[in-house]
Amino acid sequence: MRNAVAAVALAVVLVGCSSGTQSGAPGSSSSGGAPTGTNAPGSSGTPGTGSSSGNPTAPVQPPVSISEQKPVVPPGVTPVAKDKVDTTSLSDTYRDEAYVFGDGRDVEVFGAGGGCKEARAEITGQSADVVQITLVTITKQPPGTVCTQEIREVPLTVRLDAPLGNRRLVLEAREETG
Repeated sequence: MRNAVAAVALAVVLVGCSSGTQSGAPGSSSSGGAPTGTNAPGSSGTPGTGSSSGNPTAPVQPPVSISEQKPVVPPGVTPVAKDKVDTTSLSDTYRDEAYVFGDGRDVEVFGAGGGCKEARAEITGQSADVVQITLVTITKQPPGTVCTQEIREVPLTVRLDAPLGNRRLVLEAREETG
């Protein structure tokens, strides 16, 4: 229960630290036209939700959550095999796991956020053999504000053009200033 209260409080802090239109929200553009994922559990579903095909039926909220540092995986969600997830370029800040759900095109990964840091996921490449997803951490600190420095795992969802199937998933990270 304390974790749920802390998550809600952190979501309020994150909303308070952000300003303007979130990348991936309707009417905004993301770098390179890449799609984005949701930026926080319990979000309204419109800001930060995107898909590579522009499909409005992309998932609103990631199905997997973190409780006591372990994933809580609901029925109908399948972990991607560890040997199919390449996280060699990621730091220890990021989880080395991914999940597939829905029709197999919805993939959930975990970014890093907290304080004045927001997280999103972008599909940066899709081929017959590999899907590349970049985990983006955006620092937004309005002038005259103080941000906490905690980092937490943020579930992010992207929608692929085709089911992940046996393709390898490559996760990379990038930091931006918003």
